[in-house]
Amino acid sequence: MRVPPFERYRSFMQGMAGFVVGLIVGAMLYHMLFMASFDALKNVNLQLEGKLVQYEKDIKQLTKFKNQHSIIKSIMPIMEDDLKRPIDELTQTALKNRLRDNLEVLLGHSIYDIDSDAKIARLLLNRKIFYDINKKDYKIEIKTMLVVENVLRVWFKAEVYERGVAS
Repeated sequence: MRVPPFERYRSFMQGMAGFVVGLIVGAMLYHMLFMASFDALKNVNLQLEGKLVQYEKDIKQLTKFKNQHSIIKSIMPIMEDDLKRPIDELTQTALKNRLRDNLEVLLGHSIYDIDSDAKIARLLLNRKIFYDINKKDYKIEIKTMLVVENVLRVWFKAEVYERGVAS
């Protein structure tokens, strides 16, 4: 049996090889774009789930304290941005949720008697370390606590905590 001469098919084989390589590279680029958009969608979904949980907690608290007018009804942590080391949105949401959970003991307290409780909370939570938030540890520093319209607003800064480094 005779082998056909492949010299006649050289340009066709090169063209097919280029086409197959183009298909593979195109599929890789498409997959990369798909995964980037999926990650963005996942991040938005996690943020919305966090907001939903917070809104459900707020609704429960507001219905619980709807007839009492001079108490703390909700807590709003506000993170001050660090321009040198910005923290992503998911980590900010997790830090806010943990700080809100730590401050829940102040819910229902009179806004006129909050002075002593706020000092204790500030002393306990200042320079507190929150472990394992998106595989990192964070040290928070409470800057200001203010009650406005029955909402305790807490401004804080957060930075990545490196273990073994004394500060």
